Amino acid sequence: MISPHSERGAGRGGRQAAVFPVNVQAPPPTGPPVWDGPPPPGATQVSRTPIERLQAVVDRISIRWRLTITYGVLFFMAGALLLFVIYLIVGSVMDSVWPEIPFNLDSWPAAVVAKAEQDWKWYQHAAVYEVGKELLSRSLLALLGVGVLAIIIGYLVADRALKPIQQMTATARKLSDSTLAHERIDLKGPDDELKELADTFDAMLTRLNVAFDTQRRFVGNASHELRTPLTINRTVLEIALGDPEASEDLKALGRTLLEVNARNEQLIEGLLLLARSERELTVRKPVDVKDVAETAVEQLAPRAEEAGVTVTAELQSAHTVGDPVLLERCVSNLVENAIKHNLPDAGRLWVRTGMVEGALIVQVANTGPHVPAYEVNGLFEPFRRLNAERVDSSKGAGLGLSIVRAVVRAHGGNVTAVPRDGGGLVVTVRLQPR
Repeated sequence: MISPHSERGAGRGGRQAAVFPVNVQAPPPTGPPVWDGPPPPGATQVSRTPIERLQAVVDRISIRWRLTITYGVLFFMAGALLLFVIYLIVGSVMDSVWPEIPFNLDSWPAAVVAKAEQDWKWYQHAAVYEVGKELLSRSLLALLGVGVLAIIIGYLVADRALKPIQQMTATARKLSDSTLAHERIDLKGPDDELKELADTFDAMLTRLNVAFDTQRRFVGNASHELRTPLTINRTVLEIALGDPEASEDLKALGRTLLEVNARNEQLIEGLLLLARSERELTVRKPVDVKDVAETAVEQLAPRAEEAGVTVTAELQSAHTVGDPVLLERCVSNLVENAIKHNLPDAGRLWVRTGMVEGALIVQVANTGPHVPAYEVNGLFEPFRRLNAERVDSSKGAGLGLSIVRAVVRAHGGNVTAVPRDGGGLVVTVRLQPR
């Protein structure tokens, strides 16, 4: 995380911070750091009960191993029950088939007969015990060996049972708005629950493909149908304003209509860009956000100078994969938004890029009016402006931060913002490095 208190970016790697439009090093933005990752090292850990720890371990086991363990446990339980039943049956059978004393004792003294019968009974119990003991020990060894084999077979059976789900997962990973038309699971096999699930998933993909096609056609048609009349209006108004015989009232009306027309063009461009940003990326190229940020800052430097805003750029190389045009528009919107909503005199703006704790970070902070903390999240919604109604478009269409969030999400990242102490915002974009 690039902390708003940090001054590390300026001197890292031997590079000096670029300052626009005047060469003065401004102090870093203040305010609480934005943390959008896992808890920082040293954070207080909440103690968990043994049951919660066991549940956490179970939650980390894959479904394949859960099925395998289930198969193994069920087999061992069935084997143990079968072994117990056999043990009882063998003991009962031996007791029932144990022969009588094989010689005649009628002529023997009673004491001798009693002693012989007692010894014969003792031999019977000893034989049954030894047979049961030997049977139990050998059966347990056999149960252990077959149990290991059952776990291996259970793993293979679970893998085969989950193969259709793996096929669905692989298909879902390959899906995009360009492959949605021809990528299907098309699962072969009996009409069971998995086949029904795969067919339902294929039907959903067909509906999604129709929805994507409808959206693409709508964006294309809207781009043409909405831009053309506005372009014609602008041309007619410019011609009318260029007429030397036009009255001052007519020229004033024409200039007002041109401003309204420009705002409408800006709104339409923002809506079309927002629609394209919310779709899956079709362009994926290696991008250095340092170059993207430099381009955005250089393009907006004249506007910052006109507004009296000093821009301080602390840019370090950080590489990712994505759409360079969308990423440049994302950073440009952040910088442009920070310029618009700044102090009228002696405003400041900070742009930072780099790698922090394994994450690619782009951070833009600015001075400006105080932003209540409860208003920050709403600023990322379309047509939302701070302390302004929807009809108030004096500072833009209210789509800048919405486009930023859509672009960042399309690249698998996230964007957060916090109020800056003294006024303004600190906006942090976190992306996956290449």
